[in-house]
Amino acid sequence: MIEFISVTKRYPNGAEALKNTNLCIEKGEFVFLVGSSGAGKTTILKLLYRELLPTRGTIKVLGRDVVKLKKREIPFFRRNMGLVFQDFRLLADRNVYENVAFALRVIETPTREIEKRVMESLELVGLKGKVKSKPSELSGGEQQRISLARAIVNQPAIILADEPTGNLDPDTSIDIVNLLRVVNLRGTTVIMATHDQEIVDRLRKRVIEVEDGEIVRDQLKGGYRHEA
Repeated sequence: MIEFISVTKRYPNGAEALKNTNLCIEKGEFVFLVGSSGAGKTTILKLLYRELLPTRGTIKVLGRDVVKLKKREIPFFRRNMGLVFQDFRLLADRNVYENVAFALRVIETPTREIEKRVMESLELVGLKGKVKSKPSELSGGEQQRISLARAIVNQPAIILADEPTGNLDPDTSIDIVNLLRVVNLRGTTVIMATHDQEIVDRLRKRVIEVEDGEIVRDQLKGGYRHEA
């Protein structure tokens, strides 16, 4: 489903964010990307949704060669992905319903289908009663739930989550990750970059550790730190 073949990403200043990286992730997996800040986790995610291009190597996602995508094909390619960020990235001037519906409006989904999917997504994240609220009226945890609802409303094959619990308290973080687990159990592949040791140790999912642009550990049912 996802494959990196000898992928290197070098920035204009000469820094190598990834070095000859090989990686394979199968459909339906839940994968944690761990490692220190600047290790290369976010670069991996940005390469996956084609915000960045590799300096060399091949990236395949859902059978497509990401590197060879034409510019006009990128928006259609991204419809297969839901993105969740640490800073929520909600539209401050729109209410909860419109924030979630936005992802469907841009691809011209029929109005009746938009309403159905938005309400289903909000029900899943437990915020069906907040449709008219603005992001500023919500807690950080509620905003991240809305961000997740927006990510799943288009029924994507893959969720990419970049430090989704980074601005949340421990209990709220567990709630968000439990929602990601529910989405994963429905068949969606989830890739989550995180520094949250407690959550990684609790879930015991596949752990890919990145250090200085290289994968130094790839462990099924792993913890945050390597255990001999």
